[in-house]
Amino acid sequence: MQERRRQQRVETNEVAYIFGDGSSTCCRVVDITDHGAAIELPSDGHGMRGRFKLMMAKDRVSRNCRLIWSTGSRIGVEFTD
Repeated sequence: MQERRRQQRVETNEVAYIFGDGSSTCCRVVDITDHGAAIELPSDGHGMRGRFKLMMAKDRVSRNCRLIWSTGSRIGVEFTD
């Protein structure tokens, strides 16, 4: 598979929250760049919405996200404006 990321992702293990439409889900960010992240969910990610917000628990900064891929309980997102 050809690598298409604009930047090398930095491995991390940070607690975060996915939220939108009145609900939230605790998750774990496993790697991140300025442009996107890979996220481990507590369950299968196939029911994820196409767009949502991600807030890192450590700094409380929220980012708008667009779902790019989903494999089992792991998803990849692109940060949007």
